Amino acid sequence: MKLTVHGAAQQVTGSMHLLEINQYKILVDCGLDYERDTHLQLNENFPFNPSDIDVVILTHAHIDHSGNLPTLVRMGFNGQILCTAPTADLTELLLLDSVNIFMRKEHQSRKHNRKRPGQGRQPLYLQKHVTDTVERFITIGFNRPFNINDDVELTLIPVGHLLGAAAAILKINDNGTEKTIAFTGDIGRKNYPVLNDPQTLPQVDYLVSEATYGGRHHTKDKTIADVLIETIEKACVKESGRLIIPAFSIGRTQALVFSLNKIFSQGLLPPIKVFVDSPMANMATNVFRKHHSLLNDEAQDFYHKLGDEFEFENLTYVENLKDSRQVSNYFEPCVIISSAGMLEGGRIQDHLFHNIQNYYCTILFIGYCAKGTLGHRLLRGDPIVHIKDRDLAVYATIKKTDLFSAHGDHDDLINMINQQDNKRLKNIFLVHGETTSMQVLADALSEREYKVTLAEKNLPYDL
Repeated sequence: MKLTVHGAAQQVTGSMHLLEINQYKILVDCGLDYERDTHLQLNENFPFNPSDIDVVILTHAHIDHSGNLPTLVRMGFNGQILCTAPTADLTELLLLDSVNIFMRKEHQSRKHNRKRPGQGRQPLYLQKHVTDTVERFITIGFNRPFNINDDVELTLIPVGHLLGAAAAILKINDNGTEKTIAFTGDIGRKNYPVLNDPQTLPQVDYLVSEATYGGRHHTKDKTIADVLIETIEKACVKESGRLIIPAFSIGRTQALVFSLNKIFSQGLLPPIKVFVDSPMANMATNVFRKHHSLLNDEAQDFYHKLGDEFEFENLTYVENLKDSRQVSNYFEPCVIISSAGMLEGGRIQDHLFHNIQNYYCTILFIGYCAKGTLGHRLLRGDPIVHIKDRDLAVYATIKKTDLFSAHGDHDDLINMINQQDNKRLKNIFLVHGETTSMQVLADALSEREYKVTLAEKNLPYDL
């Protein structure tokens, strides 16, 4: 049995792990490598022949885990893609959105290179390839063993992080010897809005674990409700202004809306208009409703006592672009939730364009913003930013919180791995993290007498 980490090796994006059992090849995740964004076509340079892959296991829907699947299909993969039902539904939304992003970038590239024919950026894949990909999904319930073939059994274990997210547990007959390996995907955190806590993983021989928050700890002295009440009270009640919250459409927006619903239903704030301005978020929320039975106990109890977790009296889901533009003309105090979370495109840019110079506007970041993005520039305190072909001075108040992060922090990762018997566990391969984060986590695990390897890209490991 051989493991090769082809993506997210000492970096966060582009998860892609190849497990070979004799001649059978299993690919776990196939994500876009964002670090190749300036040369997006590099994502089609697979270090293997896509047609040689027998099956794909998808841990969850986020693009850094799913976003290169249509490329894999386009280039010859014709096997099944195994995942949970919510992951299949959310992945379809995200992949179709990726096509729209590719097409916009192609249009911008052609416009920029109109004097140099053939220099425009070509889409990595088209809607047809997404359709072909979705047709390959085979959905599996949590904690239900599934025989991939006579020698490989797959069980998907819920890990929080995102609706449908799972760790993949593989029980393998390797030439008469039973071996077990777990791929964590992304591990969530406890007590996260809407989502269940990560489930304890079974004992395994090998563990491929994410390390995103190695060495980092989430804020502990405040709750989500504390931060939202404090921020809304200042921005919308005392200053009679507006609060803009950039939020990823899938996962983050639903957690935020439910948190606001609880606050307003308990009368902890006066009624304030809330706009959710993201077509993708609206569709994703319907997926959450469709798979309502998978939400956590708190959400289930709320539903039985007070109704839909994602609806309340002063909440409006903005449907079309015309209505979105009218939100800018709403002059009463309000909260605007819009995507994209890093401010790179989407309707959020329109709201920023009209409000970045408004002294009575607060912008609350609830997610990570990568270097080079508009969100990152605002967070580092740039006094002037470029939005929609204009340089605008920043007069709005900029705030941030890490309480909506859906990743488990250093302690969460340690606690998850610490459930494994260090005498049985032969090796932990750390992936999906910057080298510094992985090293801090590796050092902490080594102190607990675990054998740890910082996985190197394209280097095969015999198991």
